[in-house]
Amino acid sequence: MYPPRFLELQRRLQPLRDRLMAHPVYGSLHDLHGLHKFMSLHVFAVWDFMSLLKALQRQLTCVDEVWRPVGDSTSRALINEIVFGEESDTIDGQHTSHFEMYVEAIRQCGGSTAGIDAVIQAVEDGEDVLRALLQAPAPARRFSTNTFEIVRSGSLPAIAASFTIGREDVIPTMFTELVRDLHRQGHADTSLLIAYLERHIEVDGDEHGPMAAQLLANVCGDDDSQWLKAEQAASDALTARLGLWDGVVDALRQPQPEVIDRSA
Repeated sequence: MYPPRFLELQRRLQPLRDRLMAHPVYGSLHDLHGLHKFMSLHVFAVWDFMSLLKALQRQLTCVDEVWRPVGDSTSRALINEIVFGEESDTIDGQHTSHFEMYVEAIRQCGGSTAGIDAVIQAVEDGEDVLRALLQAPAPARRFSTNTFEIVRSGSLPAIAASFTIGREDVIPTMFTELVRDLHRQGHADTSLLIAYLERHIEVDGDEHGPMAAQLLANVCGDDDSQWLKAEQAASDALTARLGLWDGVVDALRQPQPEVIDRSA
């Protein structure tokens, strides 16, 4: 059972949610070349999702040197369980994060991780993340910049809403459409990607989605001003996802580079 005020927020955002579910990106992945373009942009959403998640964990639990109880125990339990599942899931008997699983899926189907690798390396070298994102493709840069601006706002209702409405709540339906397309195409080297998508349909639909909804309700309580902040952030997150999908479709419309046979 979803909290009543969460359901009301869903209802208010339904026009944006409908646009997202009807986006043409889901029927646009016709070959591996198109899939590579999609994954090279979508990987940024898989990556920055973890920063939203960790921002919630920092605010809802204690990660300081000296531990003390922080917030309510129910919210602590919810966020820690979601973090465990996303950061240390068990896939084929091995622990891995969902981001690392996605990167392996890109490599399996012959795609490139150069874009995301460059950004992460820049951050590891001490670059501010917003500056590092200047190296990302424009649609991914815009999407992830929105994510990190929400993270840096420090607004718990905004972070929780972006995480819950912008990610966990819509992912099962979005990914179901993608899985249908991939199964229809039958590429053998997309098995990891399909496994990643199906794992999120299962976990987010049955577990993490309802947990995140309860978490958002706990954060906002009965405070109308908190729910207004949540609604604005959720709207921004859904709009950013629409922009990312628009960027994917635009990239797919660009002609594939001609391969010159130099063996002749």
